[in-house]
Amino acid sequence: MLSVNDIMTRWVATSDPERSVREAATIMAKAHTGSLIVIVKGKPAGIVTEGDISRAISAGVNPDKVHVKKIMSKRLITVTSDKRVEEAAKLMAERQIKKLPVLEDGSLVGIVTLDDLLGVVVDEATSLLQIVAKGQKREQRTRR
Repeated sequence: MLSVNDIMTRWVATSDPERSVREAATIMAKAHTGSLIVIVKGKPAGIVTEGDISRAISAGVNPDKVHVKKIMSKRLITVTSDKRVEEAAKLMAERQIKKLPVLEDGSLVGIVTLDDLLGVVVDEATSLLQIVAKGQKREQRTRR
């Protein structure tokens, strides 16, 4: 069984809560990521996503004057690295979230995303297809 530790991304983009929305968007663009974990006193305190930024700007927020702390999601749903991948996927589905920060002793150690989960599914499907293909080749050889 795979654990969260096996599939998580270990480098996580972060932000200070006092950073402007524009600065957060710039960091996301440069890091090629769709979210930033907001860190307060060395601990994860929230998450700001591209969706949060888009909704804020659509609502007329000035991205240069409003801070990340005003638009971030404060209810941070997390998981530990020893949890099974299936448990993480279930939690993400139940809470309807696309990103799941991974914490150990309250500190951020990684993040699991839908892309990470998709990678597991693709790997498993590929393995199954290879097994089926090998079986078909053996069957063809025995028919000859």
